[in-house]
Amino acid sequence: MATTDLVNPSSLPLQDRVAIVTGSSRGIGKAIAIHLASLGAKLASNKDQADLVAEEINSCCSENTPHATVVQADISVPAQVKLLFDEAERVFGSQVHVLVNSAAIANTKYPTIANTLVEDFDLSIAEAPFLCCKEAAKRIKQGGGGRIILLSSSSVGALRPNSATYTSSKAAELKGTGITANCVAPGPIATDMFFVGRSEELVKRVIEACPHGRLGETKDVAPLVGFLASDAGKWINGQVIRVNGGHDQEWCLLQLSRSK
Repeated sequence: MATTDLVNPSSLPLQDRVAIVTGSSRGIGKAIAIHLASLGAKLASNKDQADLVAEEINSCCSENTPHATVVQADISVPAQVKLLFDEAERVFGSQVHVLVNSAAIANTKYPTIANTLVEDFDLSIAEAPFLCCKEAAKRIKQGGGGRIILLSSSSVGALRPNSATYTSSKAAELKGTGITANCVAPGPIATDMFFVGRSEELVKRVIEACPHGRLGETKDVAPLVGFLASDAGKWINGQVIRVNGGHDQEWCLLQLSRSK
């Protein structure tokens, strides 16, 4: 849904709920932030480039109060993750209801995991999502409406290591709180991050592997996240949900690994 479609009736499914969306300056994260705002959510994001998204959302809302804010926070630093939640609560005067962790780094300097530095892996895959989820588990509103939603790597459509185990264990840990925890695993999505370091021939082969004959688009992913964040998604918990248009995951991984 375009930002020009943003309205504020009380019937919207996420009306007045506060959502933190990391990595919302571009790609899937941006689409998710705009979609959640269209459902009535108030958005807090990190990073300076997300300013433009916040301005876009606020300019399309009919009320004078802000519906989006940006906090200069490095989510790989515990104190700054806390600051992100603090500022969301301060600006909107409410506990956070939803965390969507979509921040990711396209790192093409390491062709294999054997050559990948531990600190780089931790930064983009493990540390930042862990810190955000840890804070969310303490801060997200309990008793209904609380949501933790992780995104796997959209560049290859593969699950992040241990994402299924982590999501299900987080859901079990939050038993009795009314908070759900799920992972959304997109297939190849036509974002800048996907095209980095990939030839036209490789992109063509990936497209041919999809029954729909195209790459996914960010708008294919955002509605699922919106559904999971709403009351309609309250019975979905501890799941990894693939959004890939029928792509053969193993074939795509093989082709992408051969491109290095």
